[in-house]
Amino acid sequence: MEIIVKSSDEAVAALCPVAESEGIATVFDRYKAQQPQCGFGSLGLCCRICWKGPCRVDPFGDGPSEGICGANRDTIVARNVARMMAAGAAAHSEHGRHIALAMQRVGKGELPAYQIRDPKKLTAIAERLQIDTGDKSVLQLAHEVATRTLEDYQNQDHHKGCHWISASVPKKRLDKLAKLGVLPHNIDATVAQIMARTHIGCDAEPSNVFLGGVRGALADFNGMSLATELSDAMFGTPAPVVTEANIGVIDRQSVNIAVNGHNPLLSEVICDVSREMNQAAIEAGAPGGINIVGICCTGNEVMMRHGIPLATNYLSQEMAILTGALDAMVVDVQCIMPSLPQIGDCFHTEVITTMADNKMQGARHVDFCEENASATARKVIQFAIDAFGRRDPNKINIPDIKRTAVVGFSAEAVMDALAQVDAEDPLKPLLDHVVAGNIQGIALFAGCNNTQSVQDESYQKIAKTLAANNVLLLATGCGAGAFAKNGLMNQQATELYAGEGLKAVLTAVGEAAGLNGPLPLVLHMGSCVDNSRAITLATALANRLNVDLCDLPLVASAPEAMSEKAVAIASWSVGLGIPTHLGTMPHVTGSQVVTELMTEGAKDLFGGYFLVETDPDLAGEKLVEVIRNKRLGLGI
Repeated sequence: MEIIVKSSDEAVAALCPVAESEGIATVFDRYKAQQPQCGFGSLGLCCRICWKGPCRVDPFGDGPSEGICGANRDTIVARNVARMMAAGAAAHSEHGRHIALAMQRVGKGELPAYQIRDPKKLTAIAERLQIDTGDKSVLQLAHEVATRTLEDYQNQDHHKGCHWISASVPKKRLDKLAKLGVLPHNIDATVAQIMARTHIGCDAEPSNVFLGGVRGALADFNGMSLATELSDAMFGTPAPVVTEANIGVIDRQSVNIAVNGHNPLLSEVICDVSREMNQAAIEAGAPGGINIVGICCTGNEVMMRHGIPLATNYLSQEMAILTGALDAMVVDVQCIMPSLPQIGDCFHTEVITTMADNKMQGARHVDFCEENASATARKVIQFAIDAFGRRDPNKINIPDIKRTAVVGFSAEAVMDALAQVDAEDPLKPLLDHVVAGNIQGIALFAGCNNTQSVQDESYQKIAKTLAANNVLLLATGCGAGAFAKNGLMNQQATELYAGEGLKAVLTAVGEAAGLNGPLPLVLHMGSCVDNSRAITLATALANRLNVDLCDLPLVASAPEAMSEKAVAIASWSVGLGIPTHLGTMPHVTGSQVVTELMTEGAKDLFGGYFLVETDPDLAGEKLVEVIRNKRLGLGI
């Protein structure tokens, strides 16, 4: 079997030969086996909505120009992209619903494994949601906040927007979205309406379908915002912590447990219970005790709150098993490869699913419910300890590759750091440096890994270009993982790659905050559901300047966009007025109408637009140019 490596990660390159020697196909091999991929699907020109098809529209004009029902290329592509936005909104908002329901039960005193770890954040949330906080206990307030939040899934008044989006973006942006008719009133209803309008025989006007999809994307933003904020109140608002990232964080001398997925409800309890069971692991022959490591966004959640090291991000999650030293991978929901149990069978690794709506063939299932969270955590940890005893020492191969990472920059943590420079007006130092040009603008890196790209490479190239041009960098999700693994989330990276103005600012703030050096080059803001943290900062800046979000020198970049969630995130980013780079060609180019809607049309409607550029060197240059033009528009 030929070794296939499409990653810039040295640890991945070191482990692919292990897969070859074991006869294991990895994600990179499966990608090659799919070549050539369907050209119709890559352009968005396949329709599988009804059973008369599937229909395909010929992009060259030599075959059918319409599907059997008469839907043309523009309708087909618009429906496909709108449905992707709906699926992304459903995924993120279901995460948020789970957190809100759990908080509601915490408020009732029904979940002893959980508590409100940040009462100050809870009070701030209540005030944002216009809930009276006077003379109420923490639990009473938690119940009210959760109940008000759940109204965003239940409200039937089309004239009343969701609470969370109304509380999270500037009024000028809300007014624009309301005028365009894209403000969601109910997350569930918005997703259902997209599915209904894209059913056979329904909405066929591409611009109308697209705007309906954007409403779904904004429902995704609403769901992400509430998931992040409620998680902070329940589990603690992240603050800077020093940790490590990459495969080398797996320890030969320990029982290694990877938490993988997106939902922090179980992983938080696993972190707590692992300390109680550490001695049991030592007695089982592991002198290092229990070593929890993170993968994907559950990994980001526990990394920023507990300093748990991050083993890897989405595309290389299989590699953690290939080390031969991973005793259990505990998964919850989203971005989990169905290949994991089969690879685990080639070693000793227990792959354990925990959610009723996310099972995999060949995996052990341990059902998780909040009222039994501690017992479930003990059960899965014991499975890992038992698996440790079945390790084959001859199969252990852990690349000694890991990097220091400073993580945990919530919006509150950033404001706290700025407050060390100016306690009376924390935003003033940031605004002054933007006006002076020491910080030219701000870039948010969001998104996934994608086999269409060399893993992590585009993130690094674009970030270095932007940093050299004095752009402040924020990151979430697997993009944050890419930076952490490759050494761009530490002080050394700031010294190496930041332009002089940016370096001076990061150094001044870092030293004032007691870090004995600069802030890291890229600020880790959390998991992919935490993109709303960047909007919190941007909204504060826009309100301070009395401008809309689209006026700020602010850009977003998804160099390896891959999932339906990424489509939803990128679309709400555009809807909020942010120029948004995609490094993967979206499946829309079969329709010139939809392509123009997402670029020039979106710019006219929202002020934000999609900038598609697959070459990372050119993408970095184009984003710098966008920021320069935004500065000119502000007269700075």
